Amino acid sequence: MTESLARPPATAEAPTADTPAAVLDRPRRVLRAVAIAACVPYLSLKTAWVAGSRVGIPDGSTLLEHRTTMAVANTAGVLLDGAVIVLALLLTRPWGLRVPAWLLALPAWVATGLLTPIMTGYPLQLLVRALGGAVDRPSGTGRRPFLHEWVFGVVYTGFIVQGLALGVLFLLYARDRWGHVWRGRVGELPAGAVGPAQRACAVAACTFALFPLVMHLVWACGGTAGLSAGRVADRTSDFHVLEATDVCFVLAAVAGAVPLAFRRGRRLPVAVPLAPAWVGSGVLVCWGGWLSLASLTSVEDLADRPTPLMNLVYAVQMISGFLVAALGAHFLAERSAEHAGQQDRRVA
Repeated sequence: MTESLARPPATAEAPTADTPAAVLDRPRRVLRAVAIAACVPYLSLKTAWVAGSRVGIPDGSTLLEHRTTMAVANTAGVLLDGAVIVLALLLTRPWGLRVPAWLLALPAWVATGLLTPIMTGYPLQLLVRALGGAVDRPSGTGRRPFLHEWVFGVVYTGFIVQGLALGVLFLLYARDRWGHVWRGRVGELPAGAVGPAQRACAVAACTFALFPLVMHLVWACGGTAGLSAGRVADRTSDFHVLEATDVCFVLAAVAGAVPLAFRRGRRLPVAVPLAPAWVGSGVLVCWGGWLSLASLTSVEDLADRPTPLMNLVYAVQMISGFLVAALGAHFLAERSAEHAGQQDRRVA
């Protein structure tokens, strides 16, 4: 990111009683409190599990067999959710405007990538269940229970509230600090010095995206190619919903990258392709990385271990996501430099 994107324009004035930041100060404080409060259930459960508690964990759960791995994973979960609190403070405190752009954009992008599938997938799963979809019951599959059902409801509801509150806070913050980068329409964008590099990056991203797109579509439609035996046995409506949302996120990343790189959809507001590129790339990278890391943990039952093809899907979707993210970073840097040049000409 350029220096002009890393801090507010030199002409920006401190917020006064009449500025949007001051007018919206109370709503932002409320959203910050909501985001922090939504972290409490997850942090409480994870902290209790690290301390040895079994609340929410049924007898016979596989979590009880790998206490060291569980402690490490839960500690990592505490740190990740603790970062949500830091991010909420950063987005609502004056010192947050002085934070370098990358130091804010990176955790916001990661939070978007991790929370969006939960925010979309979990409500859709509940809807499909209400319409008669098959629910994953250990008694029906013959497999041991993992967690009590109420744990998922409490944790995922907290994640959804966190995502909504943080999303609004970040949009307000980004509008105040970087609103210039998504003003205008796609057709008004200049070709730019990095145009060829952007187009090459978009083509590569689309090419890599084909493989995970096809595999997630196959799995969503009921195919079992490449799935582990354990995953095949545990498939329910929840599984198919998540695979279908994965298809949508791959398409979102590609749909956002192509207009930005090739200047397609000339009448589209710049924010229209920028938003799916941001969300889609974050989901592909963060969940691909999370599932890849999970596959490295020790799993005694061979049927539950991800197959080489599953790991390849996760890896390739990460590559595609990184390429879209790189394209977006180039685009934002270019727009920031353009805005800085306009500011300098006005001063001169």
